[in-house]
Amino acid sequence: MKVVVIGAVAGGPSFATRLRRINEQAEIVMFERGPEISYAGCALPYYLGGVVKDRDALIERTPEALKAKNNIDVRVQSDVTGIDPDAQLVTVQTATETYQESYDELVIATGARPTLPAIPGLADTDDCFTLRAVTDADKIKAYMDQKHPQHVAIIGAGVAGLELADNLTFRGLKVTLIEQSAHVAFPYDPEIATVIEKELTDHHVALRLNKTVAAVRNHGHQLIMSDGTQLTTDMLLVTTGVTPNNEVAAAAGVKLATDGHIIVNNRLATNLPHVYAIGDVIETTSLITGLPTPSMLSTAANRQGHLLADIINGEPLTYAGFVGTSVAKVFDLTVSSVGFTANTLNHLGIDSYDSAFITPYDIAYFFPNASRINFKLIYAPNTGRILGGQAVGQHGVDKRIGQLSAAITGGLTVADLPDIEVPYSPPFSSTRDVINIAGYVALNQMQQVGQTIKLDQLTDEMKEKGVFLDVREPGRSATGSVSATLTIPLSQLRDRIGEIPAGQPVFLTYRPGLSNYTAARILAGNDIEAKVIEEID
Repeated sequence: MKVVVIGAVAGGPSFATRLRRINEQAEIVMFERGPEISYAGCALPYYLGGVVKDRDALIERTPEALKAKNNIDVRVQSDVTGIDPDAQLVTVQTATETYQESYDELVIATGARPTLPAIPGLADTDDCFTLRAVTDADKIKAYMDQKHPQHVAIIGAGVAGLELADNLTFRGLKVTLIEQSAHVAFPYDPEIATVIEKELTDHHVALRLNKTVAAVRNHGHQLIMSDGTQLTTDMLLVTTGVTPNNEVAAAAGVKLATDGHIIVNNRLATNLPHVYAIGDVIETTSLITGLPTPSMLSTAANRQGHLLADIINGEPLTYAGFVGTSVAKVFDLTVSSVGFTANTLNHLGIDSYDSAFITPYDIAYFFPNASRINFKLIYAPNTGRILGGQAVGQHGVDKRIGQLSAAITGGLTVADLPDIEVPYSPPFSSTRDVINIAGYVALNQMQQVGQTIKLDQLTDEMKEKGVFLDVREPGRSATGSVSATLTIPLSQLRDRIGEIPAGQPVFLTYRPGLSNYTAARILAGNDIEAKVIEEID
């Protein structure tokens, strides 16, 4: 069996090395049009920031190592320009020749490339950069070493833009983030994004939200904003998204989704015989909804490559689907998500969901450096099926989202979350961990035991007729944006229950922690229905 792999960054090497481990006789040829293979693309911002100082550390494997250890024929700077599925041939172009290579099985792992927004003057700028490959990082680093820029503007405040803002600030540059949405870090929801925005401004990153660039002038050093203002910068970075490298596949007749991703089945096969695809270039299905979805994470590409090797080697295995678990560092915060956010569900037209938003301590509250974690769990209101989760905080954020990812993969519901045994010690967690509390709150909401209302759901009539009760104890500062019309400390609530006007809706103003839920249960026990206002901590 001769297997040809197009693309040698993430999924391609994972596939090729796994296939060699289980099949010593297969002939494996891997083509990569760039000069480097198997590099840590997610580490590139940290290399530019000087956190990772050794460029060679970014390269996990070399062609020479793969040949010596795995007997894999890796050909770099070799661009596959055509696929003939009938003859089972690929056409390869190098700097010196064009030739054809035969295959028995073909794996497309061509990934994706950055896209530039349609801004007048942007494509003609000399000092505008994107970051996807090691060669991109080389160009940016060379520019910074030679030109010594003092300020950088970043168009796009998604996770890639945030990581660059963090690392370039660490390097000593002044950073301005430009984002057309109302918040950074889309598709994270506002409960998470606003915390990130404060962290950015605390580290002197300038934010221009709800702003777009209308034109780029002076070789990328002058940005004309849509509101007429101007921004002068020494360097321009664009992190507005990527598009799949599908051209060769499309020309061969591989079926594409409307967004350009290659459509594969649950065995990662395309519509063409003996042609498979993995990684950022494909559309697969969501493990959560069963709907088509891209799988644009390096972790997914590596796992798909490993699985596909077994499939091509004859194992009756299938790909269960994409969950989508990610994490990023933004200065002193960790932000992480799994599955769907409310933003992505709304975009898909899915409106049958509910959410539990909590702000517990990330470790034992009495332990030094304990801080709040903003955690949002999204679930199906009738079944409790977990649709997604997102969190931001200082300690153990990735751990909690990882637990939630395992719960989703295992088919658990919110009813199972309180039963998850989390390792406890004060420096690491609380006796009831974040994941447990989220499950309790979701269950209470489903059973109408602890009702909540989001801030934007408060109508004018509710604000006019409602009783807004603050149960903070004396000496505690007020929290949230809704002013209380009545203050009764929680410790006095049972004795002063008669002060609450009868026949009026009662809303508990925002307080982090357990006090509002306890107050709601006291009120319910006295035949007073109260809703807790959900706000961002």
